[in-house]
Amino acid sequence: MHQPTSNDAAALSQRLGDLLRAQAQAAGGLLPFDRFMDLALYAPGLGYYAAGCAKLGAAGDFTTAPEVSPLFGRCLAAQAREALTAVPGGDILEFGAGTGALAAELLESLQREGPMPGRYLILEPSPDLQARQAETLGRRVPWARVEWLSGLPQGFRGLVLANEVLDAMPVHRFRIGADGSPLEVLVRPPALSQAEGWEEVAAEPVSPGLAEAVLALQARGLATEPGFASEVNLRLGPWMAALAGALDQALVLLIDYGYPQADYYRAERSAGTLMCHARHRTHPDPYRDIGLQDITAHVDFTAVAGQGLAAGLTLGGYTTQALFLIGCGLDRELAAADPAEALDLALGARTLVLPSAMGERFQVLALARGLAGPWCGFSSRDLSPRLGLS
Repeated sequence: MHQPTSNDAAALSQRLGDLLRAQAQAAGGLLPFDRFMDLALYAPGLGYYAAGCAKLGAAGDFTTAPEVSPLFGRCLAAQAREALTAVPGGDILEFGAGTGALAAELLESLQREGPMPGRYLILEPSPDLQARQAETLGRRVPWARVEWLSGLPQGFRGLVLANEVLDAMPVHRFRIGADGSPLEVLVRPPALSQAEGWEEVAAEPVSPGLAEAVLALQARGLATEPGFASEVNLRLGPWMAALAGALDQALVLLIDYGYPQADYYRAERSAGTLMCHARHRTHPDPYRDIGLQDITAHVDFTAVAGQGLAAGLTLGGYTTQALFLIGCGLDRELAAADPAEALDLALGARTLVLPSAMGERFQVLALARGLAGPWCGFSSRDLSPRLGLS
């Protein structure tokens, strides 16, 4: 991985802009926002996650919990032990394994206390992150049963992990019109070879299912005020259906920043949750430095849980990251720490659990196929009623 020079970065961003412009022209001049976000993040060789530059850690654009502290992986190992004990010989499947830090910490913890998974499978769309994961795992856990996949394995048994994955799934953006009806946010590119001048246009929805999704929110008394703008993830249903269809017997843990639906679409959150990350700074402009910054949206955990139930999975629990880590033995891990690392671990624990840091901004949702629990991560307090599922 590397950071591109300013000339390289400008050229990459311009090439991606040209691709987006061509796509918009082919669509009649405007792109649905989810298509813009999809290409900005994942266009082969050009998108943020497909171009070879550092993304995570001190040299990248943002830091995830496994890089904040090894405590995150050590605590998660307690939940992994329960799942692998319930599914003897089961595997672990991780979506978007980042730097490989979580996989390495999990496997090191499981090597010490067991049980080990049959395999550790990684689904990672970024070629440079695949290389970084291989380097991390080869250095820390030289274990032959780590495999990188290009698609979902069928008949999966074991534990599925997705830490900060759903927030990077492309979303549709909408706005409520003066008459209270939903409008779709579409993107108009600037003139040829111009980097600035991207324009958002609110128009009658053109994306199948968007109007219906917003009307369903309005039927619950949400997203009703004229001018209210937010996001909805229409790709979530197909993604969850595909995941559920690949599972034979498994526990699925989804960890991300987000809210239950009633909080996601609160009136005071009237500009939505879209956020961009570059050089450890955040801002709301997705049209700046296209291809050189991450674009994310918070996760509607009610929608995630609902789609999981619709796909035939069961709800295993829902709580904050702080309560999840406490349930998984955070205090025990701190007490057992080597004195040489105790101070660093204590500082990392503060970031992981304090409400003002990651503790309440991040949520943990468990879904299951063929497993009943209970699960230690939700033993401190299960907040599933907050999801508002009927």
